[in-house]
Amino acid sequence: ELAEASQVGIEFDERKVPLRPAVNAACEMLGLDPFYVANEGKLVAIVAAEQTEAVLTAMRAHPYGKEAAIIGKVVEAHPGLVTAKTAIGGMRVVDLPAGELLPRIC
Repeated sequence: ELAEASQVGIEFDERKVPLRPAVNAACEMLGLDPFYVANEGKLVAIVAAEQTEAVLTAMRAHPYGKEAAIIGKVVEAHPGLVTAKTAIGGMRVVDLPAGELLPRIC
């Protein structure tokens, strides 16, 4: 939604997203893409390049932000689209989910 509304491209690297091993294992076992499963308590922040280190330092100082990471960048290429570099080095378009996300199961 951010890429589309701003008419910029967003690229991220799936390997840099700090997913817990249990989440990866469960998604793999169930055949789910972790980027399409609903989650809570997560934040994607778009920050000016010159502010990234200061923002990361501040986020990592909080217990909930200890795994904060730079996972991607805003680009002029492919406006309105989000692309992901996959674990095997390919690129894929990350489409908006169709319908409802799989709900979080507690």
